[in-house]
Amino acid sequence: MEHYNMNLTLKVWRQKNAKDAGRFETFEVKDISSEMSFLEMFDVLNEKIVSEGKEPVAFDHDCREGICGMCSMVINGRPHGPWNGTTTCQLHMRAFKNGDTITVEPFRAGAFPVIKDLVVDRSAFDRIIQAGGYISVNTGNAVDANAIPIDKDKADKAFAAAACIGCGACVAACKNSSAMLFVSAKVSQLALLPQGHPEKNTRVLDMVSQMDKEGFGSCTNTGACEAECPKEISLENIARLNREFVSAGLSAE
Repeated sequence: MEHYNMNLTLKVWRQKNAKDAGRFETFEVKDISSEMSFLEMFDVLNEKIVSEGKEPVAFDHDCREGICGMCSMVINGRPHGPWNGTTTCQLHMRAFKNGDTITVEPFRAGAFPVIKDLVVDRSAFDRIIQAGGYISVNTGNAVDANAIPIDKDKADKAFAAAACIGCGACVAACKNSSAMLFVSAKVSQLALLPQGHPEKNTRVLDMVSQMDKEGFGSCTNTGACEAECPKEISLENIARLNREFVSAGLSAE
């Protein structure tokens, strides 16, 4: 793969806090390697800003390995940028061309208030998990891993749902800021397995209720969430969530 350097114009959202109106600032970065990650490019930008005696751009990151879901940026209008199935930290600068202008914004959603610049508060997701993300287990001696037979198809679907890293790209991609893909993935990974059955009904009712309390919108059925998800979580999970929710409601009557 050919390696090259590029000069870029960055239009970056700057916002002091949730109450600040915010605005775009324009920066020029030069000699950016095509093999850099997007976050490494931002490190270079911040070094330049600090050397000028100014305040660096705040952005979220941790593992930089596509695992934690912290790197929440909207790049040229797409959560996590132009590559499908890729987090911002795994996006490389070869996705862009010399002379490009790149617009970078935070995830936009009422339930994700801006903390500073590109950093948003996604603790609403934590509260949804806390509302129902647990299972009853017997403590004591560990049972054999194969003690409970699980259909392979269900095991594979549960594993695929569990791949959700809770980054919030689905919310940022949805015009209604819906969290349905995230919640459905968390419901599915437990609903599909026998270990998750004891709290099956209360879990889905409590998690959906908390999702509504947090101010997320309703599902648009456009599929933008699946298209922008870095882990390519399937819309099939939303259909399963709806079935689980209706079933739980009927059982509660």
